[in-house]
Amino acid sequence: MPPLTAPTAPHDLENQIRGFLAAHDPHTTARLDFLRARFDAGLAWLHYPPGLGGQSLPRGLQPAAERAFAEAGAPDNDPRRIGIGLGMAAPTILAYGTDEQKQRWLRPLWCGEEVWCQLFSEPGAGSDLAALATRAVRDSGDWVVNGQKVWTSMAHEARWAILVARTDPDVPKHQGLTYFVLDMTTPGVEVRPLRQLTGEAEFNEVFLTDVRIPDAHRLGAVGDGWRVAQTTLMNERVAIGGGATPREGGMIGMLAETWRTRPEVRDPASHDRLMQLWVAGEAARLTGQRLSAQLAAGQPGPEGSAAKYAFATLNQQVSGLELDLLGEEGLRYDDWTMRRPDTVDFVGRSPGYRYLRSKGNSIEGGTSEILLNIIAERVLGLPGEIRADKDVPWKDLPR
Repeated sequence: MPPLTAPTAPHDLENQIRGFLAAHDPHTTARLDFLRARFDAGLAWLHYPPGLGGQSLPRGLQPAAERAFAEAGAPDNDPRRIGIGLGMAAPTILAYGTDEQKQRWLRPLWCGEEVWCQLFSEPGAGSDLAALATRAVRDSGDWVVNGQKVWTSMAHEARWAILVARTDPDVPKHQGLTYFVLDMTTPGVEVRPLRQLTGEAEFNEVFLTDVRIPDAHRLGAVGDGWRVAQTTLMNERVAIGGGATPREGGMIGMLAETWRTRPEVRDPASHDRLMQLWVAGEAARLTGQRLSAQLAAGQPGPEGSAAKYAFATLNQQVSGLELDLLGEEGLRYDDWTMRRPDTVDFVGRSPGYRYLRSKGNSIEGGTSEILLNIIAERVLGLPGEIRADKDVPWKDLPR
C-alpha cells in the first residue's frame, strides 16, 4: 500500500490507524503478516524514522497507538518475550548502526521474528563491565572471539546477541572495547542454564570458543565499545525501573490487596510500614512518568539509574513486608520447579517466590552499588570515586 501521510496531531494518528485496520483486518490477517504491515506503515514505534517502523513522531503518542490497536483486537509483538531487543538492542542499533544494519535487524526484531540477548557481564569482571576479558582478535574481515559471559537472559532462545569484547589490551580498560552483534547460531557458541534461588533458570552462561563475527556486524568504531554500550545500559535501566505503571501497580498493589483481604494480619506497626512503602511506590511511579516524558524528548540519561535503584529497593522492601504479614504461611514455597521462563512476572506467583526473586532486582541491569555511584557523580555532581586503574593498560591490571 502507498505510504501514509504522517499525522500532525493525535486525531490524525487515530485516522491513520483506523485506515490501516480497515486495510488489514486483525481478525483475518495472519499475525506475522499484520505485524510486518504495521511496521512498514510506520505504526510500530512511532518515534523511529520513516522506513524503520516509525514516522519521527513524538514518543508520547505511542501509548495512544497501542491502545487503539489493542481495542481493535490486533496482535501485539509479545513485548515481554522480546524486551531485550526492543528496550536495549534496537535503540543502540538506531544510534550507531549503518543503514544496512538497521534495515536488516530492526524489522524482524520488532515483529518478534528474532529474539535478542545481551552478552555483557562476565564472571571475572563483577560489577565493573569495563574490566571484561572476552577477547576479539581481527582476522582478515572477521573477528575471532573467545571468552565467557554470564547472567544472559533469553540466550537459550536468542538468534542475535549484543556483545562487548576487548579488542585492545594495551590501552586503559574503557578504551579497548568494541561492540558487536553476534549470531547465536555461529559455531563455538555454547549456552548453559543457570539455576537460581527460585529454582528456575531465567539466565544462562555463554561460552565463546573461536567464534567468528564479520566486521560488518560491528556497531560503532573499533575501540568505541564503551560509549556504544552506555546507550544500551541507559536504556536497559529505564526498561527495568522506569516503565509507566498504574496506581498501585506492581508489587505494592499485591501487598495492598493482601492487607485489604486479610484483616487478621493487620497491626499498627505494619500499617505504618505499609503506608511508607505505598508513598514510596507513588513517588517512584510519578518519577517514572516524568522519566518517560524525558525519554520522549531524547536519549535517556543517568536518571534511569535512580529509577532502577528505587525499583529494586522498593520491590525488596514490599516483598519483605508481605512475608512478615503472612508469617508461617509466607514461608511456604511451592514454586521449586526447574523451568526456563520466557519472561519474569511477579503476578500470580506465591509471596515466597516474589520475596526470593526480588533479591535479583538489585543485581540485574546494574548493581545497586554501581547505580549509587552513578547517581552521586552524574546526577548530584559529587566528586568521583578514586579510580587508581583509570590510566593503566588493561593487560597490567591485577586479575
